[in-house]
Amino acid sequence: MQFQLTNQLVEKVEQLIESQNDKELKKVLDEFHYADIAEILDELNLESAVYVIKLLDSETTSDILMELDEDNREKVLKSLSAQEIADEVEELDTDDAADIIAELPEERQREVISRIEDEEHKAEITELLAYADDTAGSLMAKELVKVYETWTVAGCLRRIRGQAKDVTRVHSVYVVDKENKLVGRLSLKDLVVAKNDQKIADIYISNVDYVNVNEDVEEVARLMAKYDLEAIPVVESDDNKVLLGRITIDDIVDVMKEEAERDYQMAAGITSDVEADDSILQLTRARLPWLFLGLVGGVGAFLIMEGFQETFSTYAVLFFFTPLIAAMAGNVGVQSSAIIVQGLANDDVKGSINSRLLKEMLLAALNGVILAMFLFLFVWATKGEMNTAFAISVSLVVVIIVAGLIGTFVPLFLDKRGIDPAIATGPFITTSNDIFGILIYFWIAKMILGI
Repeated sequence: MQFQLTNQLVEKVEQLIESQNDKELKKVLDEFHYADIAEILDELNLESAVYVIKLLDSETTSDILMELDEDNREKVLKSLSAQEIADEVEELDTDDAADIIAELPEERQREVISRIEDEEHKAEITELLAYADDTAGSLMAKELVKVYETWTVAGCLRRIRGQAKDVTRVHSVYVVDKENKLVGRLSLKDLVVAKNDQKIADIYISNVDYVNVNEDVEEVARLMAKYDLEAIPVVESDDNKVLLGRITIDDIVDVMKEEAERDYQMAAGITSDVEADDSILQLTRARLPWLFLGLVGGVGAFLIMEGFQETFSTYAVLFFFTPLIAAMAGNVGVQSSAIIVQGLANDDVKGSINSRLLKEMLLAALNGVILAMFLFLFVWATKGEMNTAFAISVSLVVVIIVAGLIGTFVPLFLDKRGIDPAIATGPFITTSNDIFGILIYFWIAKMILGI
């Protein structure tokens, strides 16, 4: 049965905590997956959440900590002693342990690491903390199953059993040479059906995808998605393929989720990663730059319209269609940029910029003509002025074409310059297309109407 968080369940847990009925509380929580318990703790106050963390065994609570909301986890960690945090991370895989410790202040990091009893675990966590954020090294786990190409099948099976005890999920068995360099992967089926005295070198598969430790996490995500990989090995470099660790699909899903959230906020005109519970000052800092851009755009539109006062005085009807032209320009630009940004993210955008611009120009022209025909009939029917209807309709076609070109060119240009193209969507494109749209609208209308 699927877990459902209800007010009754939260209230029951709160009552058991308040009465310190530890036996019954453990009995209730034992029924749930650690991710479900984390969801319950996210609804409790800090004191109650810490109470549960300290009550349950570290093997369970270490996984719960990884599933907690980041802000809540930060608060819980502040309430735990260095020794208690060390006990938690000892139960985690190295990548998760490093993630937990990385959230702590530097002084507290050193204190927690010093209290980890398993020296090998400690050394591996320290190694992972040294890698730069957004690199494969920062995502990888040291736990994996590897075998040497010189081993026999019988010896390999014995050693795999020993290694697998420390690996949560065995996605692949990697084959290395005597210098620990990755040479291939091992199919469990081939291993099972092979003769005991056969060498691993005779049965392993040499074709294996891998990433180097400094590879950007977005490229890792793209590679794993492209080849439907559940895990991918990480090597020291493309030239020196010493096997260092592996990255599993759950870590990549987290990366893709964070990237999607960041792009969504950027498209909405929010310049930094914020959440609804952040302070008013933090939210203001994140939103104000793009709002200021919108203000500048509005002032620009005002100055343009002010320059066409004579046109307004002669053909006042043009004024009433200004919001329509600006809205169409903004909408078309956002549509074009969103498609390009999505294509760039999925590595689906191929070919030259010129070919993309030509395709978008033809698409925008087709859409523009269809929309302009309806607009022409509407203006002619309601105002009875064919010239005015023609001027507004032609302006709409040109505005849509220009907006489509801008929406296509800007993200492609930013991507070529190594800038996240997601900033091209939302307020940036909308504001720029509003200004260009209004300018083109009045300029074309003025020429056609002979003002």
